[in-house]
Amino acid sequence: MSLQLTAAMIGVEDLARSKRFYGEGLGCTIAQDHPAFVSLDLGDGSSSLALYEREAAAQDAGVPSTGSGFRGVSFHCIVDSAEAVDALLDSAVAAGGELVRKPEASPWGGYFGYFGDPDGYLWKVASSA
Repeated sequence: MSLQLTAAMIGVEDLARSKRFYGEGLGCTIAQDHPAFVSLDLGDGSSSLALYEREAAAQDAGVPSTGSGFRGVSFHCIVDSAEAVDALLDSAVAAGGELVRKPEASPWGGYFGYFGDPDGYLWKVASSA
């Protein structure tokens, strides 16, 4: 049996804020909407993104909810062009995210930048051209 990622779940401090950020701000479709859990459709060929209240997510895993800084994970979104990188980063900031790394040309020939969502989760937005 091979390992397949069907959903990425992140623990968030304010579920309503994160739902607005991803749903209204970045245009993700809400697939399920429950009091402590929201599932977002990220589009064809992509896994879903689940938002779970941070305390509840930690309790579900049986670990403490404390911790900050780099969480050892980042999400990556590959788009078609440098203009699309800029547009998605602008949308994230307009929706309440933070520009973490300004977009720039990369040594491998692409173009990329990073934003942080309202809970500090990092998203790399890159194009190969």
